Amino acid sequence: MARILVVDDKELMRDSVGTMLSRKGHAVTAASGGEAALERLAAREFDAIITDLQMPGMDGLALMQAVRERDERIPVILMTAFATVETAVGAMKSGAWDYITKPFSGDDLLATVDRAVEHSRVVRENQVLKVQVASVGGGGSGGHDLVGGSDRMNDLRGQLRRISGSHSTVLICGESGTGKEVAARWIHANSPRASAPFLALNCAALSTSLLESELFGHEKGAFTGADRLRKGRFELADGGTLLLDEISEIAPDTQAKLLRVLQERSFERVGSSESRSTDVRIVATSNRNLEAEIDAGRFRQDLYFRLNVLPLPMPALRDHVDDIPDLVDHFLRRVAVREGRDPRRITTEALACLQAYAWPGNVRELENICERAAVLAEGEMITESLIAPWLRTTSDVAARPVPASSDNGGESNGHCRRLEEVEREAIVATLRRFNGHRQRSAAALGIGVRTLGLKLKKWKEAQLVSASL
Repeated sequence: MARILVVDDKELMRDSVGTMLSRKGHAVTAASGGEAALERLAAREFDAIITDLQMPGMDGLALMQAVRERDERIPVILMTAFATVETAVGAMKSGAWDYITKPFSGDDLLATVDRAVEHSRVVRENQVLKVQVASVGGGGSGGHDLVGGSDRMNDLRGQLRRISGSHSTVLICGESGTGKEVAARWIHANSPRASAPFLALNCAALSTSLLESELFGHEKGAFTGADRLRKGRFELADGGTLLLDEISEIAPDTQAKLLRVLQERSFERVGSSESRSTDVRIVATSNRNLEAEIDAGRFRQDLYFRLNVLPLPMPALRDHVDDIPDLVDHFLRRVAVREGRDPRRITTEALACLQAYAWPGNVRELENICERAAVLAEGEMITESLIAPWLRTTSDVAARPVPASSDNGGESNGHCRRLEEVEREAIVATLRRFNGHRQRSAAALGIGVRTLGLKLKKWKEAQLVSASL
């Protein structure tokens, strides 16, 4: 089903065209003239516009030009009773997607509309794909895998199944690395909206002005550098799901605008005063205690209530260590598929070592450890001696003396450095090696650009690294 706007000053023609399109299954909106059509267009998205050429006031060509100024990607079909080559050529040169000559048959109309709708669908899919590719980053699989057969994981699957069948807003909370985005993607993939777009936006990685532009879009000329209209996530994800990752990081002014979208299902592009409707399911995530953020005055209580319709707490890995063998097998197999070889295997002692660890970085940390071990293991087996030094660098496990020849930077006094210290030094060194280029540094480190950005932001706020990084 496509959304079609039919514009004609003659009621009989509007009704006739609308009836033919409705019988085909399209959702039809009618307008009696150009000005009325622009009002309809300001309120919602259309897949195609059919307009009469000759109308009092704003005619079809003027309407088409106004549509192109707003969004040049919407196909406009002109209906004309003047079947001349000059009229057709002039209309196409002016930007019409196609034209149809009165009187026309229902088959001709439907064929023309079907081509226009398919063109609109391809254009929209390309827009969505560009946004999805641009937002790829961050650690974790980014897939829909829910691995493990423990009671905690089975309970989580049951919650996800119940949530996915709804259209209500979801708030996923949990520590970093617990798989909040994986859960969000699972919800979308198993929901009635699965065939519509799923878009994600990392709220912590953007300034306030950029975040609003990404969420709501902007008009041409709205600010310096806005040389063309840009649709935001709320428009591109229409009918689908929008993941707002780390929602606690957005500024108070943007929180107020987001609250309005959740309440009224409408928004304005940056630089516009026209409200546009949207049908998007919101899934928000946070690794912070939002109730504590409310008490501290950093998060709006009314927005929290709007988001917390279907709460989903994600368990920390230390609370379901029985799933570690399945997770390790899953990660090792995935690395093997990527590398085009048989998967590594892990010894019983190494597995016990992993299960004894507290996993401050949760499943994401386990995934990184498995990938590192799969790459660095000299034989087919991953041994305890290989992975143990990587786990001893955190205070979450018992500190044990480490020989001076090990990978602890030569410290042999029995003091174990925290994993975060070692990680921070490695990241800073890599950034300096690549002259601050984040994408190249992230690729060399084996993490996503988003993960790198979040870590740098946290360390800069704590004044642990240079502000110039």
